[in-house]
Amino acid sequence: MSAKRIILTGGGTGGHITPLLAVAAELKKQDPNCHIIYIGERNGKYAAMTSGNAHIDETRSIFAGKFRRYHGESWLRRLFAIKTNVLNLRDSIFFMIGTLQSVILLKRLKPDIILLKGGFVGVPIGLSAAFWHKPFITHDSDILPGLANRLVGRWALFHATGMPPENYGYPPANIRYVGVLVEEHYQPVSHEQQLAYKTALGVPADSMVLLATGGSGGAATINTAVRSILPELLERYPKLYVIHQVGRGKGGIYDDFSHVRLQIHELLKPMYQYTGASDLVITRAGANTMAELGVQGRACVVIPNPLLTGGHQLKNAEIWHEQSAARVVAEQQLKQGSRIFIDTICELLDTPAKRQTLGGNLQKLTVTDAAHKLAKLLLGLG
Repeated sequence: MSAKRIILTGGGTGGHITPLLAVAAELKKQDPNCHIIYIGERNGKYAAMTSGNAHIDETRSIFAGKFRRYHGESWLRRLFAIKTNVLNLRDSIFFMIGTLQSVILLKRLKPDIILLKGGFVGVPIGLSAAFWHKPFITHDSDILPGLANRLVGRWALFHATGMPPENYGYPPANIRYVGVLVEEHYQPVSHEQQLAYKTALGVPADSMVLLATGGSGGAATINTAVRSILPELLERYPKLYVIHQVGRGKGGIYDDFSHVRLQIHELLKPMYQYTGASDLVITRAGANTMAELGVQGRACVVIPNPLLTGGHQLKNAEIWHEQSAARVVAEQQLKQGSRIFIDTICELLDTPAKRQTLGGNLQKLTVTDAAHKLAKLLLGLG
């Protein structure tokens, strides 16, 4: 019996690629002989994440085009957004080239099954899979499916979802609820493990750790808000250590401020150690990040990005707020300079029981074996 050939594709952000690495690892664990091919964006800035991965046997790339649109913008503003429209026109050409490349690639690669994680790279692959009648599955982490999966979803064999099925508009018979995919390094964190993580990061074991992150690209609004409250926080809590992931090229926000209990990083690696060491995390409301924090049982202050398409982070945050699994602060409240942000942080730093409740509730909402379930589904269909 020949080895199963499985294509994994997704891209646009690291948040599309990291979950695929978790699936690749689980696929190899369940079937060491399967042949895994990753198809990503040509000249994509996240190519290094897959090219050196031990679980991926082959990498290919195609041209891909992103359709830029922003939640809440009026049609008039979109019409006169010249730069955005020019980029969309350019990327429509990339999309057509990528679709042709995909048709040729799938003919040559002869996959048994394809997983589309989302992101604009998946659209040409999905269309080509439909053309060649190759079975594929989509996976949505967020409560609102992304545009890429919605465009090609009508031809999908199944829709794997990160949230419970009732949150999606797909035909119920085609939904497979597996959970949000996280890498195997993310595991529940005991008190002893948290102390070990703190020691590994050079932080005293008896300290409190506040981690702030807006993702690998950073979030200017979060960066500014955190920077503005740090002097007060560090003075108020003598045992507080702050670790701030500012994003690539954004470290300049701290040119005029430094502190012995402040660590500034453009990127954090390995991220699971930093989150595992944390007593409180300030983050966006992306489903992948929240699933990682949920597995570890971390308490979070969530600041959803209101501009992302369809407002999916707002919808994610609403679910966690309703389940008392995270504290939510609106981005607009940061811009208004209100004390809601710092007061929320102080309340949680002052009350370990509240942090424990938030982390425990988030953990209860998190499926811890999503990659295992999805890998089993893929191997069963291939």
